Amino acid sequence: MAEPELISTPFTAASTADDVLRGFDLTGVRALVTGGSSGIGAETARALTAAGAEVTLAVRNTTAGDTVAESIRDSTGRIRPRVAPLDLADTAAVARFAEAWQGPLHLLINNAGVVTGGLERTREGWEVQFATNHLGHFALALGLRGALARGASGRGGARIVAVSSTAHMRAGVDFDDLHFEHRSYDPQIAYAQSKTANSLFAVEATRRWAADGIVANTVNPGGVSTGLQRNFTPRQRQSLDAAEAAGVFTYKTVEQGAATGIVAAVCPAFAHSGGHYLDDAQEAYTVPNDADLAQHPHGVKEWALDPGLARRLWAVSADLLHA
Repeated sequence: MAEPELISTPFTAASTADDVLRGFDLTGVRALVTGGSSGIGAETARALTAAGAEVTLAVRNTTAGDTVAESIRDSTGRIRPRVAPLDLADTAAVARFAEAWQGPLHLLINNAGVVTGGLERTREGWEVQFATNHLGHFALALGLRGALARGASGRGGARIVAVSSTAHMRAGVDFDDLHFEHRSYDPQIAYAQSKTANSLFAVEATRRWAADGIVANTVNPGGVSTGLQRNFTPRQRQSLDAAEAAGVFTYKTVEQGAATGIVAAVCPAFAHSGGHYLDDAQEAYTVPNDADLAQHPHGVKEWALDPGLARRLWAVSADLLHA
């Protein structure tokens, strides 16, 4: 059987979020951006606001969020984004956030992420990168499913954008030791596992929710220097430098880094089609799990799109949250 044709767009690695949104009027679209107080999240929120969307910034640091919201209002001349506190590593905080949400939601951008330099755990004993990057966003999406369904009903569809990373190619999900209770801790492998989980979430969310008009897609924003790297150890920095030298990535501006997420958020080709992984504004080609990252810097590994693994991760995640 022939492989399905990959979805392409007219945009490239050099495109910016504003390039993608040119010609779009997002008046009436309600968007939620996690991690919107800096970096790619802040630029995503700015671009959406400039196009007319009503944006909420879900952030841990509301002071920083307010600063970004004021800047967005001043630079766009649009309505100031709303700022709401959200700690994705705190399950109770995620539940409170979802319960407090009022009205429909048309666009959920799961952008927030953490990188740790060593092993950290939540109060449940979960490894922090997996808990924040995957489980927190998973719980948030579950809690907002009703709002997304209302958004889809009113505008003919709702979208979720899961922000992943080239790092997913380093590791799949270790279902036998999700929280590094038995294996030696490697923060890079832990981060990679969480980024693979982001993609698997999009696959299964689409399968479960497409009938309600909700689709989810995964994006790799590419190499962008943001606050995400602030906790890097010397070893992590050396690894990043080596990857850049090997041609795995070329640094983008934050405006370019936000573009692929905006493609997934607004381009017609992804309005009713989910479970895709985008890189440099295009659907990425799939590579075997043993493929070398340096040779396939714009690919997506099979373990990040496997429907069986996606269903398994969903069930395990739901069990953890209800334990």
